[in-house]
Amino acid sequence: MSVFLSYILLGLSLAAPIGPINAAQIEKGIRSGFLHSWLIGVGAMAADIVYMLIVYIGVVKFIDTPFMKTFLLFFGCFILIYTGIETLVNASDVTVDRTKKSEPLFKSFLSGFFMSISNPLTILFWLGIYGSVLAETASAYGHRQLMIYSTAIIIGLLIWDIAMASIASSFKKFLTSGLILFISVLSGLSLIGFGIYFGIEAIKVLF
Repeated sequence: MSVFLSYILLGLSLAAPIGPINAAQIEKGIRSGFLHSWLIGVGAMAADIVYMLIVYIGVVKFIDTPFMKTFLLFFGCFILIYTGIETLVNASDVTVDRTKKSEPLFKSFLSGFFMSISNPLTILFWLGIYGSVLAETASAYGHRQLMIYSTAIIIGLLIWDIAMASIASSFKKFLTSGLILFISVLSGLSLIGFGIYFGIEAIKVLF
């Protein structure tokens, strides 16, 4: 159960850095309310699931070799630490436009989906992160456990999407630059922590 919760935390950490998706969620929640903000996150999560499936189908057959396990773990370590450091460096760069505006709900979903799936770094990000998860669990636990952990990551992403939409739409007056900075720093440190963990696991496999 504690391992399952740790992968939910990983999903939360992956979703939490204040990047284009979260900035769009904040803006949409303040302009148009909870549903619009949440659907941007759902669209982005749909793109994440697409990439997770691509990585799963392409990598799981070759994941048991020591070379591939070590490579993916080190790659995941690099991506997580790099993203965490970038999150810390850019923590105070988000601005929010409070002008009221509305649009169709489906457009919000598509906006999040295409914003995420068209980002050239997204596939590299998921290859590193999800590839690391595959490398760590496929040979040790089997496919059933891997699906459980994958579900935990998705749950983490979904929890964060709901939280972001709720904060942006319901607590506009409390959404200060200080709170955004705190969230960015916390998520950045979490990503670096997971990166170090994957690095240690890679060293164990290597030696």
